[in-house]
Amino acid sequence: MIERLLVCRSGGYSPYENLALEEALLNRVGKGEMILYLWQNERTVVIGKNQNPWKECRTALLSEEGGHLARRLSGGGAVFHDLGNLNFTFLMSAEDYDLPRQLTVLEKACQSLGIPAQRSGRNDLLAEGRKFSGNAFYSHAGKSYHHGTLMVDVDMENVQRYLSPSKAKLAAKGVDSVRSRVVNLKEFVPELTIERLSEALIAALAEVYAVGGGVLDASNLSMTGTHGLSRTPAPTQIHPLRTLSPDEFDLHDLVAKYASDAWLYGLKLPFTLSVEDRFPWGGVELQLDVNEGVVRTAKVYTDAMDDTLAPRVEAVLSGCAFRGEALKSALAGICLPAEQEGQLVSLLETAL
Repeated sequence: MIERLLVCRSGGYSPYENLALEEALLNRVGKGEMILYLWQNERTVVIGKNQNPWKECRTALLSEEGGHLARRLSGGGAVFHDLGNLNFTFLMSAEDYDLPRQLTVLEKACQSLGIPAQRSGRNDLLAEGRKFSGNAFYSHAGKSYHHGTLMVDVDMENVQRYLSPSKAKLAAKGVDSVRSRVVNLKEFVPELTIERLSEALIAALAEVYAVGGGVLDASNLSMTGTHGLSRTPAPTQIHPLRTLSPDEFDLHDLVAKYASDAWLYGLKLPFTLSVEDRFPWGGVELQLDVNEGVVRTAKVYTDAMDDTLAPRVEAVLSGCAFRGEALKSALAGICLPAEQEGQLVSLLETAL
């Protein structure tokens, strides 16, 4: 039974820090407690625990434009976050987990603002048949969380650009995203802000659970090893009730985990990739067997006159990290003609 409500609002926009804080809060939450965590990420594609990043988004484009790829603990599909999006997490012990009640908080908050919110059969939230909130779930060691997105004023052009997978032929294990018609809540309430929605969520939480609570100010959490993203001061106390001290949270190791290549790319999700094109010097098809973010084997088929091309490319790509700079550097090491090297690099980048 929930006896105490707490609210945590992150003041930073780094997905790695925010996901680290989410995990720290899950470890912290006790029996009879619920923590509502509100957070935002800046230009980020967040994929589910068991998804293949290259199949879900254009990782190279995202990186080139200053964006971030992140992987969460929960399952489900890929989502795009920017500062027009508000993320929420309900954290509690497994015995206090009540999804219908948690969804009621979201519905009541939106309805209080004049948004015609309704839940769908997949636990998404819709307004006039279009999705504005997706949800995902995680449980571990007797504790659970339910988190998701609330699209207030998300850049829809970037949603389409970053979440459009490459045209490369890719056979991958893992979970694919399900695309739905989406809508920003500003279409229904043009004056809506992230702050107003946050306040409505906190008010709805207090109404639905009808118990006391407090606010955790996350602005002073230890977040050493940050990734250069800006921070804003977190609001001070919203309800004049009990608070949690942020001093107990040291996020350094968790931030390092969420930002690491091993977490983002190295999970055991093997896949095969095939890309092909024709150039003035001949046609080429590259087949790559990728596992844990590394090209385990490479096979090259070509009708180029240079009979050494295929074995040289195969040799340098095998064992190479499946990342743009690593692949480019590997091809540069075999001293191909500049135009040919550039064309092969461009061909590989269509899959990133």
